Amino acid sequence: MARDISTVGVVGLGTMGAGIAEVLARSGLDVVTVELDEAGVARGRGHLEHSTERALSGGKLDADGRAELLGRIRYSTSLSDLSDVDLVIEAIPESLELKADVLTELDKITRPEVVFASNTSSLSITEIGVHTTRPGKVVGMHFFNPAPVQKLVEIVKTVVTEPEVVTEVVAFAERLGKVPVVIGDRAGFIANALLFGYLNHAVRMYEQRYATREDLDAAMRFGCGYPMGPLALLDLIGLDTAYEILDTMYHQSRNRLHAPAPLLKQMITAGQLGRKTGRGFYAYDAPDSPTVVSDASVKSTVEGVPPRPVARVGVVGTGTMATGIAEVFAKRGLEVVLRARSLEKAQASVARVKKSLDKAVVKGKLSEEDAALALGRITPVTDFEALADVDLVVEAVAEELPVKQAVFAALDEVVRPGAVLATTTSSLPVIECAAATSRPSDVIGLHFFNPAPVMKLVEVVSTIATAPDVVATASAVCSAVGKHAVHCGDRAGFIVNALLFPYLNDAVKMLEAHYAGANDIDTAMKVGCGLPMGPFELLDVVGLDVSLAIQRTLYNEFREEGFAPAPLLEHLVTAGRLGRKTGKGFKDY
Repeated sequence: MARDISTVGVVGLGTMGAGIAEVLARSGLDVVTVELDEAGVARGRGHLEHSTERALSGGKLDADGRAELLGRIRYSTSLSDLSDVDLVIEAIPESLELKADVLTELDKITRPEVVFASNTSSLSITEIGVHTTRPGKVVGMHFFNPAPVQKLVEIVKTVVTEPEVVTEVVAFAERLGKVPVVIGDRAGFIANALLFGYLNHAVRMYEQRYATREDLDAAMRFGCGYPMGPLALLDLIGLDTAYEILDTMYHQSRNRLHAPAPLLKQMITAGQLGRKTGRGFYAYDAPDSPTVVSDASVKSTVEGVPPRPVARVGVVGTGTMATGIAEVFAKRGLEVVLRARSLEKAQASVARVKKSLDKAVVKGKLSEEDAALALGRITPVTDFEALADVDLVVEAVAEELPVKQAVFAALDEVVRPGAVLATTTSSLPVIECAAATSRPSDVIGLHFFNPAPVMKLVEVVSTIATAPDVVATASAVCSAVGKHAVHCGDRAGFIVNALLFPYLNDAVKMLEAHYAGANDIDTAMKVGCGLPMGPFELLDVVGLDVSLAIQRTLYNEFREEGFAPAPLLEHLVTAGRLGRKTGKGFKDY
């Protein structure tokens, strides 16, 4: 195949096929596209005109460039028009039979040295390739949607793919301005295998009414910096497509976490496929529109319940979280009583708040006067009695249940009746803290994210004993201090960690199986899914010991086989490779 590729055939002109044709034409290649019938050709041509029109109005193409690009694309309804192409990319619907039929035909029409690339996102390339007389020249070339924008291409080789074919397809992908990663042939490849387990888990949480769709999506956007929440992303992908991918992955992996959530099948049967039909997890103002219309059936968790008034807040602890939370409250005009075990610790904590406020002044985010006022609102104390008349206490001590329970027992004795008692635990059961008091209905989880002054998200965690007006109070306090509250029940991991850590664990298992390297997996998730960090970068930042502890907590709570910590993670922790803090983790620093 070591020859010039100047003409490429594209079979299928749906969203992906049309996008791929645009990418090829944009790179100066001649493209011959084939659809089933004239209606399909018209639809595909419409996709291309619409997409290039957008590029024109966005200043990414000029009128001449657009005309040239469209001029390089020919349309046909007959596969025989591909007899002279140098490479064929197949982008028809995800059905093994359909793909096999097309490749069998192409095998007779094209020259024997022509390579066939399938854009499948979930089917076996080996099974597709055996339907030709040239399985060594069949590869996966999985583009991501929208193809003109997304940079990642997964190049999938089988056990019989000729090595030089892989080399040349990689060079071809780079010529298109893409970032290729080469992997073996298994369901979901890298990105989908990691992404869809996470998406499926989010559907299960929604199905169990553990959290609303809005809260699930907001939690991952604000808590992890993801470009979209999981349910909005499923609507974009298409629920039918997601179901097919999960089903294929499940049949190969037999991993229960890949078994499609029953709700997906129900929604598909009801015709609610996501944006393309105008309704999925959300309702849209028209099919194919990104505009969500508000749904009257969705009721807020705290609607109609008046909150308790909060003017004075107690914060217990002097670590990073306690200090950050004290700063958040003080900046927004609340009086803060900061309780520490010793006056030195309390004063050191106030000094750290001052340093942070000074930084904000230098950056022009806060006036000197406001910084001074905020600092003046914090009173350092050592006695629990000093918290007697606060309206809300936030406990932010070490993540050890006996330590937290001792704090709650002490608060129970001194804090006035009717005050709200909150814990900022990220992994312990809130009800265990509540049980240490004589007023469990006043206890709630307020899980701030680190660094608290910067991160917008707070998970508001209700136990089965929490009073409705305590939930309303927590919600109102979050709004008052400029945070986005999401509501969930008292289960290990709450929303963010319960969705995030099984995905990180899956990435470790993928590395452990030698399926792909840490850098390729990180690249696939950052470039292919738009995530701010790859899983291994993130694990190294969080700390492998912390990650292992969270993963064990999730496994012990849900007893889900797929949540069992990957042995490689356990070995690295035992070896003292804990990530950035020790200079070595999955990567060396």
